[in-house]
Amino acid sequence: MPVGRIESLDHEARGVTRREGKAIFVDGALPGECVEYASFRKKPNFEMAHLVQVLQASSQRVMPLCPHFNICGGCALQHMESSAQVAVKQRVLEDNLWHIGRVRPEEILSPVHGSPWAYRHRARLGVRKVSKKAGMLIGFHEKRSSYIADMRSCAVLPPHVSDLLMPLRTVLAKLSVSERLPQVELAVGERCTALVLRILEPLNVADKSLLREFADRYGVAFYLQPKGPDSAYLFYPPEARLSYVLPEFGLELDFRPTEFTQVNHAVNRILVRRAMRLLDPQPGERIADMFCGLGNFSLPMARLGADVLGLEGSQGLMRRAVEGALANGLQEKAHFAVANLFECTTESLAALGSFDKMLIDPPREGAIELIKALPENCAPRRIVYVSCNPATLARDAGVLVHVQGYRFRAIGAVNMFPQTAHVESVALFEK
Repeated sequence: MPVGRIESLDHEARGVTRREGKAIFVDGALPGECVEYASFRKKPNFEMAHLVQVLQASSQRVMPLCPHFNICGGCALQHMESSAQVAVKQRVLEDNLWHIGRVRPEEILSPVHGSPWAYRHRARLGVRKVSKKAGMLIGFHEKRSSYIADMRSCAVLPPHVSDLLMPLRTVLAKLSVSERLPQVELAVGERCTALVLRILEPLNVADKSLLREFADRYGVAFYLQPKGPDSAYLFYPPEARLSYVLPEFGLELDFRPTEFTQVNHAVNRILVRRAMRLLDPQPGERIADMFCGLGNFSLPMARLGADVLGLEGSQGLMRRAVEGALANGLQEKAHFAVANLFECTTESLAALGSFDKMLIDPPREGAIELIKALPENCAPRRIVYVSCNPATLARDAGVLVHVQGYRFRAIGAVNMFPQTAHVESVALFEK
């Protein structure tokens, strides 16, 4: 059995060792450890391997809290101490910035983090009826598999949601459409917990009665989704309000259960606070919020007195942002429009007028077309970039610094998804 010394973690939290120049990626191994491994996939330049035995353990290794950890694919780092996870993510971020973008920040900010457990307020869980396992399975997929993990609890979901998993399995198994129900989406708000059932066939009268009884007993709201995400509608109770709050800014933002919001409400509050500190919105300034979603950053900017234009590709999220501005009394300061920022040009950007500052919060693809389109003579003097992908951030930062002439003032990791390899960050650029 081959033995290796783990040098680092890759972007999926696998340990990296080398043999005769070939990279070996070992699931479950930590930096500094000496391990035995068994390869299950071999390529000319790399191998994928299972951890067989830890011969010399890292001081950062801990016992995973969740009994499903080694099977369920929802988490990748429960075997690593929480503060060490944050440090690893900071290093991943810095490595990407240099190796991809050839940039280094003037300052490394302290990482943004919160509780490592019970943080996940959104999740999409697979559902499958499996007679051999006595009923329904509801959970994340198993590692490297299309199978649904046999989850009976989940340490990263809020406790009241984790406690629902087994009762939910029981009730869904009784439905006439139990074999035509592939997914449950969870969304936890300040005022209610929503369960969205993806149904491929209509419910009958008995099904509806079972769901109403469950909703009344456990205090949840059921939505039904017969087609795509936009088809989801509230089934029971007749009224339910999903929202999250940003108390520091006196804001409450409503959302639909299938719409994008940050999964970690506590860390999102800290992230918004840091983004506002870095951007420093002032009364009278005109600020653009690119990829604004439902106004997570736009409305705090407006609350601080800036005149904000939020641009978003989703018509539904744009409508939610408009509604949020109205509900929070900010309709005079925050305005929103639909725009495809992946096809941004210098001309389309110039047509919006000049901005004093800009916040960019793109999806994983990054914002390269927007970055390239920034006008030379009237570019915003300060940009805050919130990223969910270190690789595309590094690429975009390289263009901002080497082509657009910005200084890379600061960056810090944001641990939005503890126990996973997912790395978010917030960065500051100035002319």
